[in-house]
Formats: sequence, structure tokens, C-alpha cells
Amino acid sequence: MLKIDAHTHILPKKLPQWSEKFGYGDFIYLQHHKKGAAKMMKGNQFFREIQENCWDEELRIKEYEVFNTQVQVVCTIPVMFSYWAKPTDCLSVSIYLNDHIAEVVHRYPKNYIGLGTIPMQDAELAIQELERCKKIGLKGIQIGSNINDENLNEERFFPIFEACEKLGMAILVHPWNMMGMKQMQRYWLPWLVGMPAETSRAMCSMIFGGIFERLPKLRVNFAHAGGSFMSTIGRIEHGFNCRPDLVAVDNNVNPRNYLGKFWVDSITHDPMMLEYVIKLQGTKKITLGSDYPFPLGDLEIGKFIEEMDISQESKEDIFSNSTLEWLNLDKEQFII
Repeated sequence: MLKIDAHTHILPKKLPQWSEKFGYGDFIYLQHHKKGAAKMMKGNQFFREIQENCWDEELRIKEYEVFNTQVQVVCTIPVMFSYWAKPTDCLSVSIYLNDHIAEVVHRYPKNYIGLGTIPMQDAELAIQELERCKKIGLKGIQIGSNINDENLNEERFFPIFEACEKLGMAILVHPWNMMGMKQMQRYWLPWLVGMPAETSRAMCSMIFGGIFERLPKLRVNFAHAGGSFMSTIGRIEHGFNCRPDLVAVDNNVNPRNYLGKFWVDSITHDPMMLEYVIKLQGTKKITLGSDYPFPLGDLEIGKFIEEMDISQESKEDIFSNSTLEWLNLDKEQFII
């Protein structure tokens, strides 16, 4: 059975010293302090340690073989978005990262599918890089759940989404820059609480902002099984019904009606939760995801799904069919 992991992250082994080049900012750089590992540094501050499976394409393929998974959809790590930077500098960072991903895809076309990153803070430059991403063989883009604290429904982002629909470029929305992060540093709460909330924030913003009404062919996937959106859809719908004067000001379509019109990945870490998401969303709109190679991900690449009591057809949907539809790809190109 073909398995495609629709949510993985990758970096080049070497990153430029962008802070020195641009003369400001805490751009991420790598310190290769020991064999097979590197420190991600944010200015002079340690951000996290990554292992060689974050940059070694052949090692990644071997690790995926253990879980009978043939294809990885790769995108950068959200901290690399750099939306806070000057737009032209963010564009330079994006180009470097996108060229690396395109090179990986070119070398291993049966094993990798690429998503780019673009300077969302500047629509003109974002569309420029989006068009280039398509030309170099990337199948979509990854964007943050907010852009410098602005929600995705803001009108200045609409031309970017419009260009994605026109170009046939898919979107993965990934949480980052989590709301309340400064107030909840302890217990890893930004990742455990903030990330699910951020994804729901993005989904609600796009739904209530009418993005899917205006762009019905836009193909959007929301990370981490939609975050807290799925478990709170009852509350969200009730708010829409009881206070339309606050909620339905830009779009009068019930948010529940959008279930099954976008994609979410399978990262729930819980078969019961995934069963619930399947009931809401249907397997044709759920993509296998792992968040590889990071520890908070599903690093057994869908093993718990293989053990679930669902039909073989449903498993095939999650493992490959839904991702192929999201990215508008043909299964045959990945059959070896």
C-alpha cells in the first residue's frame, strides 16, 4: 500500500548567517556542535537541537522504510517563516529554503514532494515567490496560522489565496507564533495548548472571513488534525447561531457546513480522537501526517491507524488518496 506522509519538516544542513548579512534580527542559524546533531540558534539564544534526519535525505528515506512509508511531503520548520523581517529579506530566506526543497525533490522524485514558504507580510513578493515555487516543481506552500498576529481573513492576504487557487497551489496551514506564548512558558504549554488553539484560530478566521466561499477551489490542509477546531465545533457552531451579530458578520454560512471541504492531517496521537475526526470529516479529507522528525510528532508514521478497526478503503484514503487529491497528484508517479 502506498503511504504518503503529508506533514514533515526539513532544513538544509547549512544555513547562511542572515543576521550578519542583513544587519539585524535573530534569524535562525545552525551550530553543528557534534556528529549527527546541530543546535538551532536564534541570535545568541538556543532554540532547539535537531538531529541529522532533519537534513539527511537518504537517512530519512531509510527511517521511513521501517514504517513502510514511501513518500514524504517536506516543508520548512515554521520558525523559519521570518514574517517579522523586512519583506525583501524574508524573500531571500524563502528562496534559499525553497531552492533546497526543490533540489531534494529533483534528486528523489519518488520519495519527496515539496511545499514552499513565501513572505506573507508582502502580498506582491509572496505571489512572486509563489509563482516561482510552481516553476521549480513545488506543489504548494506552508503558511503560518497568523501573520505577525494578523488573522488570515485580513483582506491584504486574500490576493495570495486567490493566486494559490489560480495557480493550483495547495496550502498547509501550520501553527506558529502562538497566542499567549509569553504568558505560558512553563510545562511546554505553547506547544500543548497554544498550537491546537492557533490552528483553530486559522480555521475560524478563514471560515468566518468567507475565504472558502470566495475561493471554492482553494485546497487547504490544516495541521494536527485541525487542532482544537474539531473538538469545539459544537461551541463554534452554537456561537454562530446565538450571536450572528458578532460571528456571522462576513459570512452567513454555518461553520459546520465546511467540514469535509478542507483537509486535516491525522496527527491526533489517539485512535478515539481520530475516529471522531473521521465521523466529522470523512477519510477522503484526512491526510496521513507525522510532524517528523520532531518528538511531538507521530514518529511511528501511522502505525496506530493500521491497527484501527476501519476499512481498508478508509486506510488507503488516509495513507495516500487524500494527499494525492489535496496536492492534485497522480499515484502512478510514486509507484516504483
